[in-house]
Amino acid sequence: MGQVLFVVNQPDRWPIQVPGVEVLSARRYLTEEKFSTLRHCRVFNLCRSYSYQSLGYYVSLLAEARGHKPMPRIGTLQDLRFQSLSRAFSSDLNDLIQHSLQRLQRQDFTLSIYFSRNLARQYDRLCREIFNLFPAPLLRVQFVKHPEEGWQLQSVTAISANDIPEPHMGTVIEFAKEYFARRRPHPARKSPPPYSLAILIDKHDPTPPSDAKALERFADTAEEADFEVEFIDKDDYGRLAEFDALFIRTTTAVNNYTFRFARRAEAEGLVVIDDAESIVRCTNKVFLAELLNRHKVPTPITEILHRDNVEEVLQHLGLPLILKQPDSSFSRGVVKVETAEEYLAKVTELLEESDLLIAQEFIRTDFDWRIGVLDRRPLYACKYFMARNHWQIYNNALLGQDDHTGDFETLPVELAPQRIVQTAVKAAGLIGDGLYGVDLKALKGRCCVIEINDNPSLDAGVEDKLLRNTLYERIVEWFQRRIEARLVGRMTL
Repeated sequence: MGQVLFVVNQPDRWPIQVPGVEVLSARRYLTEEKFSTLRHCRVFNLCRSYSYQSLGYYVSLLAEARGHKPMPRIGTLQDLRFQSLSRAFSSDLNDLIQHSLQRLQRQDFTLSIYFSRNLARQYDRLCREIFNLFPAPLLRVQFVKHPEEGWQLQSVTAISANDIPEPHMGTVIEFAKEYFARRRPHPARKSPPPYSLAILIDKHDPTPPSDAKALERFADTAEEADFEVEFIDKDDYGRLAEFDALFIRTTTAVNNYTFRFARRAEAEGLVVIDDAESIVRCTNKVFLAELLNRHKVPTPITEILHRDNVEEVLQHLGLPLILKQPDSSFSRGVVKVETAEEYLAKVTELLEESDLLIAQEFIRTDFDWRIGVLDRRPLYACKYFMARNHWQIYNNALLGQDDHTGDFETLPVELAPQRIVQTAVKAAGLIGDGLYGVDLKALKGRCCVIEINDNPSLDAGVEDKLLRNTLYERIVEWFQRRIEARLVGRMTL
């Protein structure tokens, strides 16, 4: 994350000493040449005022122009200026606001947010959500209680260190230290790492795309390449602007927080895997069916199924056949039907969830191919064998048991059938130039793409079995090239 600066109006009155953080005045930051040429820097703007064309305003404005990472950003300051916008945002938080403040007997309430925290722990969740909407180091939020509507967010204001009550100061110091202590420890360096990478994980994900050992290997490899690495979770949405890149390593979906993280990261100028467009495209099998058909990529015989063609699809594909929910993943939402009665019952059930479904011919194979593709080039090749006594790789009825998944075999890309590899690269290229896992079946001369995954598995001892650290190095190099390209682009504007 590079050097960290606390920019304040009067440093001699700033009591907080945080390891690795330099405190300086707004005038020094704005006028001294060494700060205008500084690279890889985060600026925490704690000035007394952020009003238009004030010192605080210019600190955030010039920090963005210099390629630094200010908090708050100019966009956040503009959001805070329009109180109607603040109140509109609060509608998404209404349930949390009512729950958090329900025990208060008064008619108004002031909530202070210091580095996303409050002195009273019962308000921590509410603080994080407001901080995610308005990322600023120090905030003050006003609530009022209406007889019929309950508690309403009245205003959100960014405050300075001067506005912190003296009795709060000791706790604020601890919050600041904890905020910066979340970074992974790394060997002492002569200078801060120039790049910062956030790895989004979910410890409660039942089928994460990377196991703990793979995540550590990736983080170690990134640190060797001069990245500072931090594992983040869904509560860190408001901190995305602090990083140069985001690697999403939890199961993605359009309708959950991973998509919001990708969108926010891209808007903040981060390099992202998985990018939002790839999530949209890969997580919907109706889109993939249309896309692959349009570009003449071979697939199993596929029909888009809706309420008006249920009988026609059955007659066309015959039995057995496969039914898929558009957003299915890890074999969930994918079923095989053997009889017409079972088909009709399952279609009726699935159409309650989605107006469109995918129906495909059933192709029995002992394994599926998985070709990992990065930047439109093959990265690894694996065979994923079917789970024991099951027709899929994952048998979700046995989740958590040893035979929940089938075996695997990792091969050099050069030894995988070239038709398989070339088809996978072509299919992934229709999505983008990020990281994808393309699943294919090969049978009797046929080569069929089953699906394209935006969030492919990278587990220690499986996908990296042959490449070992080289697999992680190639992904880190991909991030590094794009970060540097963006920095060059900013410098030439």
